[in-house]
Order: sequence, then C-alpha cells, then structure tokens
Amino acid sequence: MFVSCQKYNPYFPCSSFPLHNPTTTCTIFNCQNPKEHHSIIRKHNSKSTAYLLQHLALKDGVPISTSIPKPSELLDPMPHDEKVKVLELSLVRKRTPQFPGSIYAQSPGDPDVGSSLPPIRTLFQSGVDPDDKDEKEEEEEEMIMRALEIRRKVTEEVFKEAMRKGKFGITYSINLIGRLSGFLDHIMIEAANLKRLPGFSNSSFNLRAKTVIDDSKVVPLIRWLKHNALSYPRIAKVILMSRGKPEAIRSFVMWLKSVRVKGEFLGVVMLKAGDNILQRRHEELDEIVQYLESNGVRRDWMGYVISRCPQLLSYSLEEVKIRAHFFLDMGLNEKDFGTMVFDFPRVLGYYSLEEMNEKVNYLKEFGLQLEDVGKLLAFRPQLMACSIEEHWKPLVKYLYYYGITRDGMKRMLIIKPMVFCANLEKTIVPKVKFFEDIGVHNEGIGSMLVKFPPLLTYSLHKKIRPVVIFLMTKAGVKEKDIGKVVALGPELLGCNIVHKLDVNVKYFLSLGIRLRQLGEMITDFPLLLRYNPDVLRPKYIYLRKSMVRPLEDVIEFPRFFSYSLEGRIIPRHKVLVENHINIKLRYMLASTDEEFHKMVKDLIGKRRRFESAVTNEGTTHPQSVITEDISTPQA
Repeated sequence: MFVSCQKYNPYFPCSSFPLHNPTTTCTIFNCQNPKEHHSIIRKHNSKSTAYLLQHLALKDGVPISTSIPKPSELLDPMPHDEKVKVLELSLVRKRTPQFPGSIYAQSPGDPDVGSSLPPIRTLFQSGVDPDDKDEKEEEEEEMIMRALEIRRKVTEEVFKEAMRKGKFGITYSINLIGRLSGFLDHIMIEAANLKRLPGFSNSSFNLRAKTVIDDSKVVPLIRWLKHNALSYPRIAKVILMSRGKPEAIRSFVMWLKSVRVKGEFLGVVMLKAGDNILQRRHEELDEIVQYLESNGVRRDWMGYVISRCPQLLSYSLEEVKIRAHFFLDMGLNEKDFGTMVFDFPRVLGYYSLEEMNEKVNYLKEFGLQLEDVGKLLAFRPQLMACSIEEHWKPLVKYLYYYGITRDGMKRMLIIKPMVFCANLEKTIVPKVKFFEDIGVHNEGIGSMLVKFPPLLTYSLHKKIRPVVIFLMTKAGVKEKDIGKVVALGPELLGCNIVHKLDVNVKYFLSLGIRLRQLGEMITDFPLLLRYNPDVLRPKYIYLRKSMVRPLEDVIEFPRFFSYSLEGRIIPRHKVLVENHINIKLRYMLASTDEEFHKMVKDLIGKRRRFESAVTNEGTTHPQSVITEDISTPQA
C-alpha cells in the first residue's frame, strides 16, 4: 500500500499512516488497483499528525506558511458514544481490562494516560454555529449531567473502599451508601474545592474524595452509631440531617446520653426532634430540661420522656412554658403534672394547642368543671390522643342508644376514662353484642355499663367469655339465668377464675350446699362469689353456733354474707335475743337502723297484745305461738 502526501511519498508496507490537515490532502492508493483511491478522515492521534507535518517541513527547509493546527483543531466532531467513553475514561479511576490495539489508555496505571486521553474541554465546543447553538447546548448539558453521574459513582466507590477498611460488610455498605446521595454530593463538592489548595492542585479526584471522607470521620461515626443500636436507614437519615457536619451527630448523641436517653431510642429522637436539632445549642436544650425538672418531671424520667416525645426538643423554651401552663392552669400541682408527663409524654409536645383546647371544651360538655378535666387528664392523659370526630362522638351516640344519659357517661368518664379511648367497632361493639346473645336486655346493658364501666376494657375472649362459661359449668348457674347474673353483678366478669371464683365455689360446696342450690344463690345475689373465704368463714360460724340457724337460712338469703359481722349482724342479733324475737334473716338485716328498731318495737307491741289476749283466756305458755306468728312481720 502506498501513501502519497504532496511531494513526500514515504512507503509503509502493509500499513497506512493517516495525515489530516486542512491544507493537505491525504490519499491512500491500493497496490493491487492503483486507480482506486479514497480519502480517510482520522479521528485520533492528532498530536502525531501535527508533529509529523512540522518535522517534514523543517527537514525540507521550507517554512510552513500556515500555523501548525492545535490538536483540538484537528479533532473532528465526536459521536455521542465516543464522548461518553472519553468521559468515563477521564473520570473513572478504576482499572479496566485492556486489549491489544486499544486507542486510549484504560487506567491511570498506564504511562501515557495523560497524553492518550483527550482533554475533557475538547468535548465541549467553544465556538459553534449560531444555527446549531441550541442543539450543542443541549448536548453539552447532557454531557455535564453524565459527567456528574460518573463522578458520583466514583465517589460511591471511594466511600465503599473506606467502609471496607472500616470493617463493614459489602452488603451493609451498599445499602447505607444507597441512601446517602446528598452526602455524596457534599463529598464531591468538597473534593472539588480541595483542588484550589496548593497541596492538592495536582492530586486526583480519588485522593481528594478520600481525604474529605477521612477528615469528616464519618466511617468511625457510622460504626459508633451502629454500636448504639441504630439501623442503617436511620444512620443515613441522621447523616443527611448533619448537613455535611457529622461531628454534630456525636455531640448531640452525647448530650442525649447525659439526660439518660437509651441507645435504642437515640435514632428515633434525632429523627423526630426536628430538622434543625443538630444545629441547636446544647444550652437551649438544657434550659428546657431544667424547666421540666422544676415542674415535677424528675431527672430520672427525662430520658424516658424525651424518648417517647422527641418533639419537645424542637420547641423553644417559651413554647414549652406555654404548653406546660395549659395544664397547670387546670389546677394540676407539680406532682400531678410530672406524673402526667411521665405516663404519657406526648401529651406535652405532640399535639397542637388548638387541638387540645377543643378536646378540653368537649369534655366539659359532660358536666365537668375545668378542675375536673385537669384531674381527669392527670389520671388518664391518653385522652388527648383520642379524636373527637373518630372516637368520642360515635361512642356517645352508641351509648345513648342503650339508654345511657349524660350523667351516666360522666360517671363512666370519671370511673374509667379509658373507655373513651377504646375502639368502638373492634372493642366495645363485640362485647355488647355478646351480652345481648346471653340474654341481657338493652336497658340492662346500659345499667351494667354505668354501674361497672371497666367491663368495656376487659378482653372478650380472655376474660368475659371464660367467666360466663365457668358460671354455667362450675357454679351451677342455669343458661336462662346467666343474663340476669351478668346484669346484676357485672363485677363478676372482672374476677380471676382460678384465684377467686373457683376458690369461693369450692368453699360453698364444702359447707354442704348443692351445686344447684349454689346456682340459685348466685342468681339471687351474684356478688356472693366476690367475697374472700376468710371474710365469709367467721360469719358462717357465727350463724351456726351463736345464732343457731340452719344452713337453709343462708341458702334462702345469701345476702347475709354481704353484711358486716361486727357492724350489723351481731348488734341486731343481740337486740332480737334480748327481746326474745326470732325472725328471718331477710327482715333482720335488709333494713336501715330506723326501720329495724321500728320493726322490733312493733313486734314487741304485737306480742304484748297477744299475751294479754291469751292471759285473759287462761293460757299459761304462749311463747311458741308468738314465735310462729311474728316470724314474718307485716310491712
């Protein structure tokens, strides 16, 4: 093959040497067919071309009339794919596989990497045709974005290498770095700024990025945060919140530990305490803690309070004072306020003042005074977590359907405010439906709920249903009477089966009471099973030994066990003995003191009239007749 270039005709066997000059024509002739020739436009090795032209001109002694073209002027417009490859080779500092005949050096380890790769500036045209200006600008913008993307990938690789040296696994590093895009951009910017310093003017991007990562001490910080039980998503969010100052994270964590925040809650507090929490001075946070301590929140509780309500740290001291006085103005003292905040920390910092005012005003509609609402919130601050529209109004409407008045709801609210925090559809409705299924009428349901509000807070399947089954199978209550038992004694549903109900049932059966009779006694007086056997035993002994009463008397009147032995049974028994009166237990005990003395007086008068009548007839011993006649006094 023969190459002809003006007057110089060098011969290169089996090869070609392309020359490209605006004033020079390069032609390649075919050895087999000399008439066939064509020009070839070369797109690389422009420096060699320029050097050859200059060398040939000086050797011939003929000065070159035109200036030697610059390498950038010799370059023809590159295709898009070629530009992308140049970008990747210029930015990526990772050795790639090489192959014989590569046009460009493939890694910085090659000796001619600086001369082989075209400068990046040659990819962007400085002087372009105005007609193609928009198209070129779009292309350059695309190339810039591509360059940034490649730089970000390089930064990721540098960060992964730093994580590997920090003894982190590859999977953990990939998952964490994938969430740190903002921090990677910060590293890129700082690494670019380092190039302005004399010490880094000739250093590679990799070295500068590694320097930024090492100086920030972010890898040891990640290890420390992981040791404090923070997951990698939380670590990533915290690092992004630091805004390029990871040292602020360690400082804030040390402050949290000083107020007794445990490691498992450190990440939660940092993420929920506000976006600018890492920029706040520790003196401001100390003022908030000191103010809470002065109002009853103990220092030992502070870590728990901050862990459950990190939003407290996002407020200024003045805002915290306003929120605290919202409750203190209801009549709460320091002790009540401190325990309220400890029981439910979110009551102080999570809800807005407008929302809390609405809930307080709604509670006052039940007839409560402001001080009563304060006591209610001190006892059950979880009420502030309930929604008026979603919880309270549907519940009030539901209770009103079962005949519960506003006063009844007020009683339920005071005795068991947790009822107003329960879910209506999932918690209350199934229980009411169960009571209906066992035979309790709607009026009875309303009465039993007002009488014993804690009933609605018990588990249906773990508490209520097992007690009902026990009463029917082990205590002798008939199926037709179980509704009556539950309606009259809803407190039974709160008793423990093993430690209370079963023990009492066995005690009554040990007295000689049959199971059927015990069921009738429970139907008549359901609370019979709530008393402690230690309380029942002295009363039963007194009944049998001192009062000389048969067992049938207590079976007929099981309420006997509900009266005080010292306060009612013994005193009234003595009155009856002194006056030689014998009446049923029902009339002896089920009356007030005034009614009892009036009844005794009437019986004595009746007996005297009877004795007078008998004496007139000559009867000498009427006592048996008197006892039989007055055993059932007239109303």
